[in-house]
Amino acid sequence: MTDPTSTRLVVNAGRLWAGGVAAALVAALVAVVGILLCRGVFDVPVLAPEGEGAWGGADTATYALGAALAALVATGLMHALLLFTPRPYLFFSWIVSLATLAAVLGPFAGTADQDSQLCTAAINLVLGAAIGTLVSGSARSAARPVPIRSGPGGPMPPPPPYRRL
Repeated sequence: MTDPTSTRLVVNAGRLWAGGVAAALVAALVAVVGILLCRGVFDVPVLAPEGEGAWGGADTATYALGAALAALVATGLMHALLLFTPRPYLFFSWIVSLATLAAVLGPFAGTADQDSQLCTAAINLVLGAAIGTLVSGSARSAARPVPIRSGPGGPMPPPPPYRRL
């Protein structure tokens, strides 16, 4: 194993953000599928009053866009952590886990029916797991450790970002 003090991460930003955009698309679809499942199959009014149907109103689109935005924010956070923290994956795991926990507990702070609270919490749990694993996986694919080289005048500049074919 490489000594972490003698290496640094080189991040292929294009690869990381392409994965982040893909994670945003998956998150939006998870939100839509979760709402369809709760409303259409279980007949639980999630994010809409009774009678709105399986697709509901604008709240479904807003929820899906919010999920996509959360994935993009997570990608930005991961990028910053890769560049500036000593254990980026550990910090990312903690941050995403705690944010997911807050999103799971949030519905229970309101006055909605218990079925709606449980369905919303379940959707939020799946969203948090999807965003966390997809963004983390994209980051692992886009970052690699490189040794810090020393020359006669001190540290040498890092090599250019790699490209995987």
